[in-house]
Amino acid sequence: MESFFVRYRNHVVLLAVLLVQIVGLATQVRHSGRQNNSLTEEDSRSVRLIRYWAQMVVGPPQRMIHSSRLGIAYWWSHYADLQHVDSENRELKKTIDRLQLEQAELLEDAHQGQRLQALLAFEQQYIYSTVPAQVYGSSGADQSKVFYIDKGAANGLKPDMPVISADGVVGKLRTVFEHTSQVLVVNDQTSGAGVILETTRIRGVLKGNSAGQLEVVGLMADQRIKPGERVLTAGGDLIFPRGLPVGTVQKVSPDPDRDSFIVVTLVPAAHLERLDEVLVVTSTQPRFPPVAAQDMGTSETLKGAEAAAIVQQMKASEIMAERLPGLTDPNAPPAAAEPAANTPAANAAGKNGTTTPAVPPAPKLIPTAHPDRFTPAGAATPAAPSTAPSTKPAASPSATKGRPQ
Repeated sequence: MESFFVRYRNHVVLLAVLLVQIVGLATQVRHSGRQNNSLTEEDSRSVRLIRYWAQMVVGPPQRMIHSSRLGIAYWWSHYADLQHVDSENRELKKTIDRLQLEQAELLEDAHQGQRLQALLAFEQQYIYSTVPAQVYGSSGADQSKVFYIDKGAANGLKPDMPVISADGVVGKLRTVFEHTSQVLVVNDQTSGAGVILETTRIRGVLKGNSAGQLEVVGLMADQRIKPGERVLTAGGDLIFPRGLPVGTVQKVSPDPDRDSFIVVTLVPAAHLERLDEVLVVTSTQPRFPPVAAQDMGTSETLKGAEAAAIVQQMKASEIMAERLPGLTDPNAPPAAAEPAANTPAANAAGKNGTTTPAVPPAPKLIPTAHPDRFTPAGAATPAAPSTAPSTKPAASPSATKGRPQ
């Protein structure tokens, strides 16, 4: 090593001097080249040349080390450290499924609440007594249109009671058990009801066909029947109350079995295939809403008050009649009683063969006990006629002419 410095001593000294000069210049001279990406314009003017050279030498390795560290951290967090990710994914999937079920249940509860609100509003406005029921099953056959409800004889239900919804007629009770009942829908082939067309007032019989459609049969051909006309219950079948909506006319076609007759196909007013809650009409006696009942009670109270006022007026008129002067003299002697049948006096009169006609005597004029403003001054009031038979012969017409009447 010594031989190297000894051998190249001059060159080494020259290089050391040049290096010192370069370092000295670098510490004094500022870099005025292009702006670096990581430095602003002011910073680039204030950086000395030696620092710029140091940054150029140290920067690339440092950036490479930093990028490597970030890559290793990303790889570790996304690929190496995945010990519990699978279990977490399974838990998250279970949570998502549970939340979806809860959302579906809440949505169904919301829809059911809306239906129940509409049904409750209809029940409050409906004048007949009803029992709400929940639909929970069907017959399972295409030809049989029946379903089951969760109310039965324990709730006061009986066969042939009508079943309705807030939209219209549904059917009638076919079989009633203790806590459940079977409902025969109106679109069944064995069902039937009396209906009437709202505008034309034509009556017919409601039936169901094999396809589950509502039809009105037994109608004569009439040009007035048009699609869109509403059909209501007529009330003649003694099952469905009068005026319930059944459906609207969809089409009118000739009856293939009978000439001059037509078949009217209806669109049901109620959703017969999507029933969840129904009402069973238990009594057709009018049941008025609370407001109407209150109004009726008020009217009955007013009628009672008017009747009491009339009674008081009648009592007052009777009292006034007692106080006013009458035609009967209270001081007159009592009239003789008429002999009763089978008495000696009556038998004696019958044996003699003579009968005395019952002619009332002439009224006797007496002074007025209590004169009023309708009686002239000095006038006399006739006495009350006696009902006893008179024994005197009847007066002749000439003798009675001069008597006062």
